[in-house]
Amino acid sequence: MLYLLFLLAHLFAALIFIGTVFFEVLILASVHKQLPARVMLLVEQGIGRRARALMPWVLLVLFGAGIGMVWLRYLPVLAAPSSSAFGALLTLKLILAASVLMHFLLTVWLMRRGRVSAAYLRFVHLSLFCHMVAIVLLAKSMFYITW
Repeated sequence: MLYLLFLLAHLFAALIFIGTVFFEVLILASVHKQLPARVMLLVEQGIGRRARALMPWVLLVLFGAGIGMVWLRYLPVLAAPSSSAFGALLTLKLILAASVLMHFLLTVWLMRRGRVSAAYLRFVHLSLFCHMVAIVLLAKSMFYITW
């Protein structure tokens, strides 16, 4: 039962995080060309404030539940990750997840120092988008790919 709770919390947090990243990359980026700069600035400021308030909690649930799932079910698989396709793909997924966390922590650190540019944020969003696509593909593939 505890595993199910971790799984559901992980899935809902992933939905929020991935949805936010996809929105930023696929929708908001194209809106830049259609709205005046002043309006776009206000939109980005509003979204940014909300994201900065919400995302730390979403990531806490996402990573906390993920760690709980690993602890309850997948530690034996991770003890010898190269012995199965599942273990190898899960390990790769965890490496990408750690990279996502590093992106987030670095960006928060840079923001607090006032050293984040629009170009940097575009790069981070695109990088996170690629990470998210890979993580979703791995999350589904690891249950179907064998070797």
